[in-house]
Amino acid sequence: MKNRVTGLGGFFFKTQNPDAIKAWYKTHLGIPTDQYGWTFWWRDEHGNKCSTQWSPFQQDTSYFSPSEKQFMMNFRVENLVELLEVLKQEGVEIVGEIEEYDYGKFGWILDPEGNKIELWEPVDSVFLDESEK
Repeated sequence: MKNRVTGLGGFFFKTQNPDAIKAWYKTHLGIPTDQYGWTFWWRDEHGNKCSTQWSPFQQDTSYFSPSEKQFMMNFRVENLVELLEVLKQEGVEIVGEIEEYDYGKFGWILDPEGNKIELWEPVDSVFLDESEK
């Protein structure tokens, strides 16, 4: 398999008050947050528009389960189905089933320390308006 991870897709973390923490980051670091946190836009080495999501989650979220960690990383990947098959063959623990949306496919794994890792095969064009494509 040529490429596995192609970039950081997102960083998600638990907090007692997501709205308050978003306001703090907006005030002190100038991050213009929205209801999800903030999407950072960048271009890959081929000039394609790509995104990385920063999102605070409520402390009691179950989205990071079965991990008990305070954070979850999301990595951008090229071919999720193929990658998950390779990872399974390599003995990596797969969590749940692939989920597909108009903005991409998602799959999850656990690293050796129990960190849940979200793998995302993105469709960035869904987030762009016609003038940005």
